[in-house]
Amino acid sequence: EWVLSIAVGSQSISPLLWAVETGSFDAARAIIVDLLTIRADRDRYYYGVDPLFERHPDIIQRLSLEAPVLLPALLDGLIWRSRLTENGRRRVVYFLRHLVLNEDGKFSQAIEWITQNDDPKLVCHPVISYTIDLVWGRVAAMAFLYRKTWLLLTAMVFMLSQAVLNSGLHDDVSDNLLVRMGIFVCRCFIYLVSWPSLAMVHIKRGRADILKKNMIHVCGLRLPGHLVEFNSMVSVSLCIILFIMLMLCPIIHCFGQKPPDGQERLAFTERCEEGDKLLPTYAVLSMSGMLCYWALLADLTVFSNRVCAF
Repeated sequence: EWVLSIAVGSQSISPLLWAVETGSFDAARAIIVDLLTIRADRDRYYYGVDPLFERHPDIIQRLSLEAPVLLPALLDGLIWRSRLTENGRRRVVYFLRHLVLNEDGKFSQAIEWITQNDDPKLVCHPVISYTIDLVWGRVAAMAFLYRKTWLLLTAMVFMLSQAVLNSGLHDDVSDNLLVRMGIFVCRCFIYLVSWPSLAMVHIKRGRADILKKNMIHVCGLRLPGHLVEFNSMVSVSLCIILFIMLMLCPIIHCFGQKPPDGQERLAFTERCEEGDKLLPTYAVLSMSGMLCYWALLADLTVFSNRVCAF
């Protein structure tokens, strides 16, 4: 373990990290290969993968940023191949624990760091490919599909209330109480169920970013770091749009208002003096919200490596 930690007085340095930071990649590669070579004597086996990730839990991130050429050597060391073959097959063991879990027992960011490296050859490495398939098949697939199913449901309800049912409000269909009630119920679902859950997600993620000091600067403003992602930015925009739509909803503003001259009072209607003033702005917000919904649903058409790193 001396290649991971050398103590000089009260100071402790890592020869591996020093070699990476100084650009001595040949020395760093030799250290990695030596650490990840399986050895044995009469008492036990020796394999340095656990000490390596215990000493440097962010080794994948450090190599991705400072020495990506060393990542293949590190990943190759996480594979053991038998020297014997049986029926034309060779036994292979993948050591994936530290790519899936961190030192706290939570989900590791190793795959995310490798994905951010934008190296297609690295993502196709057997260790990374197997880890992605394992995480996707056993953990991420159901969570991803659950979230997208909920998003698809809310998008359909939103479209139903803003376009499908609403298309006949200015015709004879506007006299149909069931249609107006349907629009009202759908909008209640969007404003009272979908929007609060969406807002809570971003409040929790924003709080986590603030505690971790993961902030970004945009036009002189400090914003939570998760907003750098396209989906998060669109989701926050949708959350803001839904809140403004709630404030400007013509049905709410028409409660208790007198109908236009010559018309009878209708329940759950948008036709009143105040509602007519708000309808143009509300229509633009409705269109913007629909665009946000379809942008968030675009992930269903492309199952990329970034989705697998979900």
